[in-house]
Amino acid sequence: MAAKYRDRREAGAFLAERLNEYAGRADLVVLALPRGGVPVAFEVARALEAPLDVFVVRKLGVPGHEELAMGAVASGGAIVLNDVAYHLGIDADTITSVAKNEAKEIVRRERVVSRRLSRARSSGPDSHPRG
Repeated sequence: MAAKYRDRREAGAFLAERLNEYAGRADLVVLALPRGGVPVAFEVARALEAPLDVFVVRKLGVPGHEELAMGAVASGGAIVLNDVAYHLGIDADTITSVAKNEAKEIVRRERVVSRRLSRARSSGPDSHPRG
């Protein structure tokens, strides 16, 4: 299967063209998922003159079978479960425990992302989206 875009930045520029009607809106924020989504979102935010922020998400793995996802936890503590949690009868205490551990990792990663964004923003205002 041939790639449609040379890279993620090109994909972001393509997407931004299709979202042009949102350009300049005061209520617009572009959210990126690290790591692959950031280059795409960067191009969208720049083209639409919107702030860029990062939304960190972690998979909630089934205890003992961590590669099997039963849901996800996101920045701010939002938890989304899929049918796996219900089909396997995973209790609320277990889900809460797994989510709490993954939320700690989100906080750690948000600190790393925040430091990287700060460095990127300080390297030149003309080359980065506002935010």
